[in-house]
Amino acid sequence: MPTYSERLVWGFGDCSTTQVYDTPNGKLGSVICWENRMPLLRTSMYAKGIEIYCAPTADSGNTWVSTMTHVAIEGGCYVLSPIQFCRRKDYPSPPKYLYSPSEEFVNYDSDSIIWAGGSIIISLHGEVLAGPNYEGEGLFTADLDVRGEIPKAKFKFDVVGHYSRGDMLNLTANNRPLVPVIFTSSPCKSKDKDGE
Repeated sequence: MPTYSERLVWGFGDCSTTQVYDTPNGKLGSVICWENRMPLLRTSMYAKGIEIYCAPTADSGNTWVSTMTHVAIEGGCYVLSPIQFCRRKDYPSPPKYLYSPSEEFVNYDSDSIIWAGGSIIISLHGEVLAGPNYEGEGLFTADLDVRGEIPKAKFKFDVVGHYSRGDMLNLTANNRPLVPVIFTSSPCKSKDKDGE
């Protein structure tokens, strides 16, 4: 579902594409950008058994690391959040508009930072394993003990299991594709006894 200014370009989505895939490295899924701030969407991902939570975004603000740390602890999963880093020179020649609120015409420079990055990898205990990287483009890795650490974390706190408070709360997630037209009945031609 597009959020913020993305709604100007992209249309509505649905939950049929928010899947978790079973891979040799663990159950992998992704929620993009500010959708990560939506508690019900995160809860549906936790219920699907996500173990490696990918959260690509353009949000390089100070609160993003806190948000990703919360997601890791809340979901008992590893969080990988790649965040774009780019300079003005990475784009075509500048027109008379700004690429980001942090850029100013008076200080225009081809090396001016448009998106500050901040990519990060966080453990399910909230420990920063790599990053945040605000220095430029980069590549970093971390060892994720999916098979060893996730069962321990779920034993302590399982947000969709023993700590879910099913006596008070539940979530119904519609994972069917949403189509613009739904037919509730088929048009049929009535036939007489002779089939005409």
